[in-house]
Amino acid sequence: MRKITIVGPESSGKTTLCEQLMVHYQCGMVSEVAREFLDEREGNYEEADLLEIAVLQRDLEQSGLGWAEEREVEIHTPPVLREQARRQRLLPRLFLCDTDMITIRIWAQEKFGRVDPQLEKLVQTVHYDHWLLCKPDIPWVADPYRENPHDRDRLFTVYENTLKELKRPYIIIEGDREQRMNKATAFLDVFMQGDPGNV
Repeated sequence: MRKITIVGPESSGKTTLCEQLMVHYQCGMVSEVAREFLDEREGNYEEADLLEIAVLQRDLEQSGLGWAEEREVEIHTPPVLREQARRQRLLPRLFLCDTDMITIRIWAQEKFGRVDPQLEKLVQTVHYDHWLLCKPDIPWVADPYRENPHDRDRLFTVYENTLKELKRPYIIIEGDREQRMNKATAFLDVFMQGDPGNV
């Protein structure tokens, strides 16, 4: 099972790409916990909440990955695909995460100027096989929880530098929706065969 996370600045097409890939590969997906968390609190949060969000995200990923490995498709997968997977006894080789611990680390650093040591530990211990880093070269789409409409290019650099600093494997996803999907699937088709270096 390959665990792939899709990251990048706000409004860079992460969720759209994650959902497209989920349908394309008929695989499991874990959504971003932070949105539901903020919904319940009408958008208000404190520094300590970011660690709670990270723990919830980790736990949801672990639960979803366990189900996928038991030949089930994670709960966010559309029912028609879930039923098809059960009928065909598919074993998804791919598991998608619509965020990661590094994203929450960057959020903490940008918002509060520091990172809780327990959050830093999660960054080091929660495993992903590869990162798809989305470039913010698409129009900004406002929503109540997005905070940086004019700072996406700088934040993209922060993401890339962080991935390099932590020696995490990643590729950059850019272009329009079709180009992004084509690049992601071209990479993942090879990656799931065990030789991403050929991409």
